[in-house]
Amino acid sequence: MSIHTGAPAPTLKSRIHGSLLGGALGDALGYAVEFDGMDEIRRRFGADGLTGFEALSGGSHFSDDTQLTLYTVDGLVEALEWANSGVGADVNACLWLAYLRWLATQGEPAPASAPVPQPRWIDGHTVLHQRRNPGRACISGLATGEMGTAVRPVNPESKGCGTVMRSAPFGLVPHITPDAVYKLSADAASLTHGHPSARQSAGIFSLLVHRLVSGEGLAEAAAGVTAHAATITGVAPELPERLQAALQLADKGIVRPEELTQVLGGGWVAEEALALALYAVLATTPDDSDGPDTPAVRHFRDAITLAVNHGGDSDSTASVAGNILGAYYGEDCLPGDWLEALEAPDVIRGMADLLVRVTTGEG
Repeated sequence: MSIHTGAPAPTLKSRIHGSLLGGALGDALGYAVEFDGMDEIRRRFGADGLTGFEALSGGSHFSDDTQLTLYTVDGLVEALEWANSGVGADVNACLWLAYLRWLATQGEPAPASAPVPQPRWIDGHTVLHQRRNPGRACISGLATGEMGTAVRPVNPESKGCGTVMRSAPFGLVPHITPDAVYKLSADAASLTHGHPSARQSAGIFSLLVHRLVSGEGLAEAAAGVTAHAATITGVAPELPERLQAALQLADKGIVRPEELTQVLGGGWVAEEALALALYAVLATTPDDSDGPDTPAVRHFRDAITLAVNHGGDSDSTASVAGNILGAYYGEDCLPGDWLEALEAPDVIRGMADLLVRVTTGEG
């Protein structure tokens, strides 16, 4: 699927803003029903489920998914700032320090053995200090004070989706090889989650974003990373199995939420979250029907709605879907009325601008 034929492709700046804002929109809509089953979602919002922010009378908030995605951006920005000044930096160490600063915002002390990071611009925003049901493995992995690695992982049995939902930024960094994108993402996942599927799912998701930013179509990129997942040395078999199942289910079109979770799971673990999001963006397609929205905006609304309404980990699956479509279309796919409802868009745009500046030099 490609929508850019005959029209200028989105700029990198638009893709960066689109992916970060798109992920936050999906996160915020899904967070409203994260712990509700489909019966409860239908009871609250009707037979079609939750389809927009106008149904949320109490306003909307994004979750730890967006918080950690922005802290991932900050860790990458710091490493790139060092590189741009001619000083080499350990990228994973920069990310670990960023995540330790996020840990402090959640009111969780790190042990005395852990380094004390210096504060940065991101840390001054109170919206990122709110505790929004952070994943247990993210908290416990960082609270060890140990810098987890693939060789010496923390939480060795954990494969929760806390790796996937924060990993879009690795794919947004230009001018690095696909292998480097995958390695940076998988290494960073090891900071909190030790199970191979958690690391590999994060790496494959980042690689998908990278391929989209490089100009590939959605279907082409999805098929490419699914094939690549099967070739990873020591691959956790559940990852390629779930991705292949997502592609096959998308060929059927939109299915009932009960069938979706029966086939792909609820999204609480890494490979399920990625598979559900991938299904949502592939099963929904842009159309040229009349209406106030462009085809790209309609695609975004439909995909996020599908990624939210399944009774599983709705904020993480919709966040990942929003990251994907924002990276593909750029900002043009983001619904204006949804952006008006988004919490703290200035913080998200501020972090996007920092990433744009260190990667392109644009002010």
